[in-house]
Amino acid sequence: MASTSESMIPVVDFAKWTSGGSSRLQIAQDIVAACKKVGFVYIVNHPVPDHLVDEAFLWSRLFFDLPQEDKLKAPHPEGWAVHRGYSWPGLEKVSQAISTTNDQERAQQLREVPDIKESYDIGSDQNSSQPNQWIPDEVLPGFRDFMLRFYWECFVAGGEILRALAIGLELEDENYLLEKHSGHNNQLRLLNYPPVPAETLENDRAARCPAHTDWSSITLLFQDDCGGLEVQDVASPGKFVPATPIKNAIVMNVGDLLQRWSNDHLRSTSHRVTLPPLSDRFEGEQRMTRRRFSIPYFLAPDPDSVIACIPSCMGADEPAKYEPITQAGYNQMRASMQY
Repeated sequence: MASTSESMIPVVDFAKWTSGGSSRLQIAQDIVAACKKVGFVYIVNHPVPDHLVDEAFLWSRLFFDLPQEDKLKAPHPEGWAVHRGYSWPGLEKVSQAISTTNDQERAQQLREVPDIKESYDIGSDQNSSQPNQWIPDEVLPGFRDFMLRFYWECFVAGGEILRALAIGLELEDENYLLEKHSGHNNQLRLLNYPPVPAETLENDRAARCPAHTDWSSITLLFQDDCGGLEVQDVASPGKFVPATPIKNAIVMNVGDLLQRWSNDHLRSTSHRVTLPPLSDRFEGEQRMTRRRFSIPYFLAPDPDSVIACIPSCMGADEPAKYEPITQAGYNQMRASMQY
């Protein structure tokens, strides 16, 4: 297992995962070690073909380049219960501070700093409680078919990573985590961060995506070469380090639900999107930021799955910290402040 020199996020080569034996065990142990220490890991040579990752970014650009009236033909429904469709800049405010503060005045101040990004959320077409909001096929022919294909390709990769986590956690059944994930409760998100004057971000008049943790089991993130993703330095609270882009790598991170599931053995680490780290990422006299694209894929257990402490993460001297809860119950508990 290696680390990038700048971010110190470990890099795990998944190429030998299918070969079995000691290589498979070592990969599993390396991923779990990263999830315990940092909560983030780069995974290279993963099961999602590089050409599909490239094509996903192409389709994402084509979608966000559509006229606004076309994107609004698939609007995100009101409220938090259904997380699908197009969210225009300023609709969503992601902030850990908002969801944890009891100070309503402070929460309102945070909400007044808009997140300058737009997104499009996709799920399984077989999830009746989270129905997809598709733009008409004639607006962008081929978009729907590709995105559903990419959605399930990401689940294949995510399933293998869940198996690796189970092995690294010394569970007897490598499907212990995966069996609670049918794939129908996952979420594929396309993200576009438009160019903005760097000064508006530096002076907190706008944000890209403030510091937060994810709610899910794990997140798989594909990012372009722009930069801007930062991960909290677990050794220095309040300090963030860049998650420098690696071409076609998955940036995998632990979500809050898996942290709870693992009795806090695995770490759900705060992260944010802000200014890219290099001055040459800015353009013109206004120091405009480059346009940034990223594609996260959130893996979540099925809604009726009961999430109780993983057996290998507790014992006589370490009882379970959390009561069992269904995924739906946990999601409801966390979701009310999102929109």
